[in-house]
Formats: sequence, C-alpha cells, structure tokens
Amino acid sequence: MSKPGQQLDLQTDPRRDFQAEMSLRAPALARQASASRVRLLASARFARLLVLGLVCLAQLGCGFHLRGVVEIPTELNPLYIQAAGNSPVREALVDQLAGSEVALAATAGEARLILRIFSESRSSQVVAVDSSGRVLAYELHYFVSYDAVTPDGAQKVPAQSLDLVRNFDNPDVEVLGKQLEEALIYQDFARDAADRILMRLRVTLL
Repeated sequence: MSKPGQQLDLQTDPRRDFQAEMSLRAPALARQASASRVRLLASARFARLLVLGLVCLAQLGCGFHLRGVVEIPTELNPLYIQAAGNSPVREALVDQLAGSEVALAATAGEARLILRIFSESRSSQVVAVDSSGRVLAYELHYFVSYDAVTPDGAQKVPAQSLDLVRNFDNPDVEVLGKQLEEALIYQDFARDAADRILMRLRVTLL
C-alpha cells in the first residue's frame, strides 16, 4: 500500500511486454513457418513435374530426333530393329530415325542390318534414409543390352550393354506425383539409351 502523497507507478516496461508477447506467439509463428516451407517445397516439386511434363510433350509433338547425325553405310541400309513389342528404347529409336536418312525395314528379311535389343530392365535401390527410417532418395537404374548383325549373322557391332543411373529424391507429394516423375525419368532413360546406341552404330560402322 502506498503512503499518502505517493503516486503508484502504473507504467510498464515495453521491452518486457514485447518479449512476453513474442514468447506467446512463438509456437504459432513456428507452425506458420513450417506450413509455409511445406507449401513452398510442394510448389517447387509441382513446378518441376510441370516442366518435365511439358518438355516430354514438346519432344513428342515435335518428333524429337537427331536430324542429320544418325547415319549408317548405304550398303547396310535399311535397318531392322528387333526388340520386344513394348520396348521403350525401340520407340525412341524409331522416333529419332524418322528424321534421318536411315530407312526402317518392316521385317528382318528386308533389312541389310539388324539391331537386336536383347533386354531392357529397370531397378531401384534405397540410397538415403532419415533417422526414422523414411526413404529420402532412391538410385534408379535402366539396363539395356544390344548388338547389330547382318541377315546372314555377321556381327557388325559386338554385344554390349548400357547401365544408366540417376538419383531420385523421395518427394513429399502424393503418390501420383511420385509415379509421374519416376515415369518421366524412365522415358528419359529410354531416349538416352537410343542416343547412345545410334552413336555406337555410327562410330563402329562408318
């Protein structure tokens, strides 16, 4: 109780009030920051998927191929591609050869050179996990083996294989988004394999 004639000090310390207010608001601010970070990461992932999708569509629409670069000796033209009916590498090869001077034979009997795709396979393995065991990243592999022979069996390109590798971060997005990005990576693998096979034909045969 104050003495007569003495006034009570009703003023408060602004710094203490500010610190108290910030301590009360800190959890809410942290949650907002975390939510903003998650939205930002999701937006970045979506933008990446969108760009990959648009690039893929552009390549398909424009008939992406190596014009003027793919060539084989005239005496080995036309070429027949022997592969499984659902071979992504075969599709990529046909697409790229469409703009070149290399003709495609409808059957092996009509060809002077036969490109044989023996096998195509894909696999993945975990390369990073967090402290709780959640997978953070995979390593994707695309394996292709092939050779090239003439119709009478003479080998023009020895049997060889490709093992294409790429890391794939496990995104914090819906399963459909993960599947889409993984599918686009494997499509890119097939195009890359086709590029390498055609380059090997050119280097070996010319």
